[in-house]
Amino acid sequence: MHKILACGDVEGRLNALFNRVQAIQKKTGQFDLLLCVGEFFGTTPEAEAEWQLYKTGAKKAPIHTYILGAASQETVKNFPNADGCELAENITYLGRRGVFTGVSGLQIAYVSGHEARQEPAPAHCFTSKDLVALMTPLTSSSKFKGVDILLTSQWPRGVWHYANNPEVNTKLCGSNSIASLADKLKPRYHFAALEGAHYERLPYRNHVVLQENAQHVSRFIALAAVNNPAKKKYLYAFNIIPMKTMDPTELVKQPQDVTENPYRCPTKDKTDTQKTAFSATEEEPANQYFFDLSKKQGGGSRGHSRKRHSDGDRRGRDEQHHQGQPKQPRRHPQPSGPCWFCLASPQVEKHLVISIGTHCYLALAKGGLTPRHVLILPIGHYQSVVDLSSEVVEEMEKYKSALRKFYKSKGERCVLFERNYRSQHLQLQVVPVPLNRCATEDIKEAFMVQAQEQQMEMMEIPEHTDLKQIAPPGTPYFYVELDSGEKLFYRIQKHFPLQFGREVLASEAVLNIPTRADWKECKQSKEEEEEGSKQLRDDFQPYDFTWDE
Repeated sequence: MHKILACGDVEGRLNALFNRVQAIQKKTGQFDLLLCVGEFFGTTPEAEAEWQLYKTGAKKAPIHTYILGAASQETVKNFPNADGCELAENITYLGRRGVFTGVSGLQIAYVSGHEARQEPAPAHCFTSKDLVALMTPLTSSSKFKGVDILLTSQWPRGVWHYANNPEVNTKLCGSNSIASLADKLKPRYHFAALEGAHYERLPYRNHVVLQENAQHVSRFIALAAVNNPAKKKYLYAFNIIPMKTMDPTELVKQPQDVTENPYRCPTKDKTDTQKTAFSATEEEPANQYFFDLSKKQGGGSRGHSRKRHSDGDRRGRDEQHHQGQPKQPRRHPQPSGPCWFCLASPQVEKHLVISIGTHCYLALAKGGLTPRHVLILPIGHYQSVVDLSSEVVEEMEKYKSALRKFYKSKGERCVLFERNYRSQHLQLQVVPVPLNRCATEDIKEAFMVQAQEQQMEMMEIPEHTDLKQIAPPGTPYFYVELDSGEKLFYRIQKHFPLQFGREVLASEAVLNIPTRADWKECKQSKEEEEEGSKQLRDDFQPYDFTWDE
């Protein structure tokens, strides 16, 4: 298993980057490699001065760092050899293009710079010949399944098809050649930069369902520039086992939110106007959900009724669509099978729903620990917090903040926890604990002590650390957020008690209701649940931001 960090444009900010890496390594242990995409060198006198310190050996990179070549004419001077070389201790230039294979068989393919628009190509550009030279030796082998990692500075054009939209101008962004390269090389992880944006695309398939054998999925991650003022993510941490050593059935496992391959999108080669029309409809509000809370809330003309439609309304629109009317906007991520928590799913227990936003909704917990125990859930099908796109995270934070205020008005503090293990749809459990029962410190200690008793080491993570830095998508974990802003994290190894979060909160040290630790023991009749939901909906309404929209 390799622990790897990937980074966006460094632009000469070496001290900022390496200080951040050292801080991360202090918390989570050593990483094996740092892979930098985009523009590594800067052009300012400060950047030049920083680089001299590393070049002369006065400073040393704290990790083996591999970088791509120049992405502009101004930085070409920093690369003495087009075929790659060591530039300073621990800082290696990979070269114009090629494949780097680690001792353990980890395969990293890479292409530096921009796609050339003229011949002869400038030194900071690649040509179609470069790509052919890179691809041919790999893809000509009958055993070729794909590469572990692909590093390019430019984005692949159209990578956003079938997925969440990035915050970039999709008309101008990316290279068709890189898209074609990614399609053929089937990387498990593909990193790019240069656009100043952070974008994690939903994983996509490399095979056609029912027509080809299952293959591994690919993940595209674009990273922003180091220390960018908007604080967009520029470092991505992940663990990877080389494809060559993996069990084939493990390798081809498909996550719940997997999409079609964006590079085989039928609209891809049409005109730009069609392309923009395509991307403009990709992320619309959740107007396909077919039950209307406003009826129950007594406010026909208020917030919800503008967005929601009744079941009959939706059927009517579907019929229109079949008669050649414009197609409805793309839906949120959909599950591949039945899911109890997808809002559009027939399995969802609609009477438990308290509030619906654009990307998330709030529901009364079934068999809750207390009458105000709720769940924050994404409307679309996401497995865990680390899989969420930024707009879903943003709305989830709004719900957290509203619930904290709501509980405070009731004399309660707010405890959140998530178990990303043997669950297919993210459920963020939110449990109120009366202020007079115990202090936040007592709750924290209860989690720590019970974890120790079960031989689990729970660690505290810094308040502003992004969970994605610690747990790459697919990592099983248990996570707690206290009302003080403190966060506790446990990476699940093999077995994990499914009711652990409830057991701690039900224990004598916290709520002292040990008999309610298992939700199945707390089941209510549908009538009781409806009554509880109605009561909570009315109580929560003054704090519910979806009513103001």
